[in-house]
Amino acid sequence: MTDSRTILIADDDRAIRTVLSQALGRAGYTVRATSSAATLWRWVEEGSGDLVITDVVMPDENGLDLVPRIKRVRPELRVVVMSAQSTFMTAVKAAQRGAFEYLPKPFDLKELLAVVARALVAPAAAQPPSEEHEGERLPLVGRSPAMQEIYRTVARLTTTDLTVMITGESGTGKELVARALHDYGRRRTGPFVAINMAAIPRELIESELFGHERGAFTGALARGVGRFEQAAGGTLFLDEIGDMPPEAQTRLLRVLQEGEFTTVGGRSPIKANVRIVAATHRDLRQAIRQGLFREDLFYRLNVVPIRLPPVRERAEDIPLLARHFLDRAKASGLPGKQLDQEAIERLRRHGWPGNVRELENLMRRLAALYPQEVIGADAVANELAEAEPMVEMELRAPETLEQAVERHLTTFVAAQKDGLPVRDLYERVLAEVERPLLRLALAATRGNQIKAAAMLGLNRNTLRKKIRELDLPVVRGLS
Repeated sequence: MTDSRTILIADDDRAIRTVLSQALGRAGYTVRATSSAATLWRWVEEGSGDLVITDVVMPDENGLDLVPRIKRVRPELRVVVMSAQSTFMTAVKAAQRGAFEYLPKPFDLKELLAVVARALVAPAAAQPPSEEHEGERLPLVGRSPAMQEIYRTVARLTTTDLTVMITGESGTGKELVARALHDYGRRRTGPFVAINMAAIPRELIESELFGHERGAFTGALARGVGRFEQAAGGTLFLDEIGDMPPEAQTRLLRVLQEGEFTTVGGRSPIKANVRIVAATHRDLRQAIRQGLFREDLFYRLNVVPIRLPPVRERAEDIPLLARHFLDRAKASGLPGKQLDQEAIERLRRHGWPGNVRELENLMRRLAALYPQEVIGADAVANELAEAEPMVEMELRAPETLEQAVERHLTTFVAAQKDGLPVRDLYERVLAEVERPLLRLALAATRGNQIKAAAMLGLNRNTLRKKIRELDLPVVRGLS
């Protein structure tokens, strides 16, 4: 099968032009290749070509500067940008200047051919160039394949207001991604408002999010403005969304569905003019199975998922990250430092339970505490050994239910006289587990025994019997 359409290629690397020309030619396309931006621009002005593939760095002009000019004279012509720079800002600029796609070098030929095919069949869409951003401040650092995919995703999202769910371990930089989505997006002139669900008492979360009227509850002496109102016209970042209590989940779902909310104690609806970006280190699908997170809310928030990889999955980025953090430490007034090759190798071998945050803290300590300009492996090893107990305490994986039960049982048995277990231990332990489990289920369903029985997987009559046997208080009349 042949394709009569013409692909215009601009790259100052002869080998790249040859590989692309051969691959696209075999796929049936007509190819015109050049090493200069000026020649590419002449072809575009003449009306030649159905798709442009251009490098960023060329002898006579930056390929990114060509993209908005091409879009002005031929809005229907797709442009694919390639770059060996592979930075976050390259991806963002390519997307915001109107490029159809950005590909970091080296690229996979199969992926490039797939991009070409998509570009040639995609419907035309207006993509006016956005305003330029000053400087090359990089909120995200790394050139690993995992980070390149994140750059491309974030770059595409800067031209939309889609809701985003960011997942990743603690310390991977979820708020940095949220800020990048805001700072380089359409709402960058509006406020960026962040709220951490895990840091607010559950009884105050609804007031914090939606605000309250005077007298709505004890202590509400004046009207309080919630985060939704504070973020109007901008971005609302809901950090640790997995810790949001059920009643607040219900209200948030209603806002996402209806696009408006009311304050606590208020009656007049207020338009919700915000972009929502949520983040969590928890497995929300498991929380859904446990009845701790609403499935319908999850799908409302998980429109575009972004997973941030832990540092151990992108070890090739560690030298670049270390250099970046040493530069930041110097910019903040600390002495300038460098790492020798053995120190870098020691960093690569570390497991990084604290991820990027742990690496940044380590670089700041090295810059502040060591007099030598070039830091060696011994200094790195010493600081890692000093920090590991604290990092493990703060960032180790949450204890599983089985581990917690075993720990408590070990303590319980050891506390018995002569170290011998009490009689009927099996029944006693089951009863001890049953009581809090049933209490939690009834609390989660606000006393609704039908819903509690369904959550527990019990027959309703069985649940009633156990409530009587365990003498559990039941709050009635709630739904």
